[in-house]
Amino acid sequence: MRAFGFGIIAVLALAAPVSAQETKTVAERYVSQGTVPGIVIAVGEGDKAPVITAAGRIGLAADSAKADADSLWRVYSMTKPIAGIAAMILIEEGKLGLDDPISKYIPAFKDMKVLVDPAKGLDSRPAKSPITVRNLLTHTAGLGYILPGQTGPLIDEYTRLGINPAQINNAFEAQTRPGRPASLEAFANKVASLPLLFDPGSKWSYSIGLDVLGRVIEVASGMPFDSFINTRIFAPLKMRSSYWTVPAGEIGRFADNFASVGGTLVAMDPARTSVYLNPPSFPYGGASLVMSARDYDRFLHMLLDEGTLDGVRVLKPETVRLAMSNLLPAGADTSLLNANRAGAAPLGFGAAGSVTLADTPGGTGKGTYGWGGAAGTIAWVDPVHKLRVTVMINLFGDTTLRADTTKAVFDDLKQ
Repeated sequence: MRAFGFGIIAVLALAAPVSAQETKTVAERYVSQGTVPGIVIAVGEGDKAPVITAAGRIGLAADSAKADADSLWRVYSMTKPIAGIAAMILIEEGKLGLDDPISKYIPAFKDMKVLVDPAKGLDSRPAKSPITVRNLLTHTAGLGYILPGQTGPLIDEYTRLGINPAQINNAFEAQTRPGRPASLEAFANKVASLPLLFDPGSKWSYSIGLDVLGRVIEVASGMPFDSFINTRIFAPLKMRSSYWTVPAGEIGRFADNFASVGGTLVAMDPARTSVYLNPPSFPYGGASLVMSARDYDRFLHMLLDEGTLDGVRVLKPETVRLAMSNLLPAGADTSLLNANRAGAAPLGFGAAGSVTLADTPGGTGKGTYGWGGAAGTIAWVDPVHKLRVTVMINLFGDTTLRADTTKAVFDDLKQ
């Protein structure tokens, strides 16, 4: 999966209120050109309420609800930063250590092996170091992912053992669920039974690390992973439209999910029959959540305010700054993270989100933190410019939405 870095755009002064004309133009263009049926963009500056720009509907049918701040979207990998921040809560409380070996919480991960040649077989050798919490947060644990571009004997074993924490549609669920572990504990233990692609800490490679982290959080907190996030993040931040399973009464505001096939939009997961209407095998720390733009903006707003929102503190300022800093192990190979970023600010990685390591000339500030999802969603927070942005669509397929919306947001801020 492509890394979601955030370097583009123009110089601005952020004293003026947010205008949304350029953002509105982008949103309307994406709908009028048929790229997506609907889109919502939430832009927050400082402590101001978000400016919501929306266009289109949440489905192709004429009677589909209009897209708005409270429409529900599959955020896929935008679940990861939320899981990362959950871990930071436990680190702040001393219940988890950033450099703790995860075998302290999941004994099956003691004495891990590493593949001798990932392309040729499952022959392995002892790992040079243990997997740590830091490695899970930063995709440097040596774990893989069933994704395009990740192939080989180990990924075949992931498939055989059901190590595929993802929800696509009911057809995918019928094919994969029978072999999938039924709990986070069983999932983590199955992952631990297999060798690693590389030594922990040596390389950034997108992975199931945040799903394994869900089990670490369960053990360290003494609570089910999803309950911990509901209790410690969603409830205090009043994120009331964030779901692991979409309630039947909310289907009317739940977007259909599409893929572009030969330029035609095909509904991959219609809301009324969605796989998200039923609980997953277990809560996936890497891809489980359905959320509104308003809710994700509240999560980003808390980060921008260094742990506090509406007088409620979730984290200490120093913990938020740590979470949004470069947590990569020293010397880790980041070539995959920084692929195709010629001319852009280099990326590091924080608590389950990318972090820009330098100011982008005329653009986002050093320390901009965020990530995106497989169905096109985007979210980032820029602590230098006191800016937060959430973009919601549900479309499998490449677009230039990140670049287009970021440029539009900064152009609006110049007005």
